[in-house]
Amino acid sequence: MEAQLREIANNTERTARNTRTKGSSHYTCILVSEKNARIRTRFSSSLKVKANKRYEMALVGLETYYSFPNIDATNNSFRYSSNNGTAWFNVSIPEGCYEISDINEQVQRVMKGAGHYNWATDDHNIKIEANNNTLRTVLRIAEGYVVDFTTPNSIRTVLGFNDQRYSSGYNESENIGDIMSITNLRVTSDIIGASYTNGTTGNVIYSFFPSVGPGYKIVKEPVNLVFLPITLSTISSMETTLTDQNGKLINFRGEKLSIRFVIREA
Repeated sequence: MEAQLREIANNTERTARNTRTKGSSHYTCILVSEKNARIRTRFSSSLKVKANKRYEMALVGLETYYSFPNIDATNNSFRYSSNNGTAWFNVSIPEGCYEISDINEQVQRVMKGAGHYNWATDDHNIKIEANNNTLRTVLRIAEGYVVDFTTPNSIRTVLGFNDQRYSSGYNESENIGDIMSITNLRVTSDIIGASYTNGTTGNVIYSFFPSVGPGYKIVKEPVNLVFLPITLSTISSMETTLTDQNGKLINFRGEKLSIRFVIREA
């Protein structure tokens, strides 16, 4: 029994040794926070690194809210006619996070308020639905109504329709809907060396996609830290960004973004 306990103790010590952070006695924690996807930090006293040492940094935590919209001023216009194109009406969908059912509800609410509703059958004249089998969008349009996706800032890009007009009947989008325009979130820092993303260089230190839905808090604490080399000998400032897969800054709509880094000897 005593020998077994000694073996367990030795195994525990070996595990602790293998998982211990390198240079644990020489590390610095950095917290940056802002209501913006671009955070510029200036240190009151510069962080100096030893000339004969190499240093590296990893992201250890990120907190914010899933507040970034898939509908904004660039894609929020829904234009329709109730009399075969003689007169046109425009629905401007407020900036926010929408599923197709939410878009449908917003359009129908405005149309009903404008009197464009079938009171005889108590039914809507335009219905926007998701086809979960094909991942496309369906427009069910009543007789005499037309939907126009040729206007600037049209919502057609989200729904998957072409740049054209659609008349009464069953209309299924030609393309898969782009309801999730953001497929990847990337944290960058200007004090680290280049990393590779799809074959191109950048300074991405961490990438992920939220595991929660719109409105919920995003908390990321990587289990396996990825350290990248720091390229500066003196750090007086740093710039951190959170972008989408195309390098576009995330619109947090006033919510706070907090990111924690750790710097250690390599």
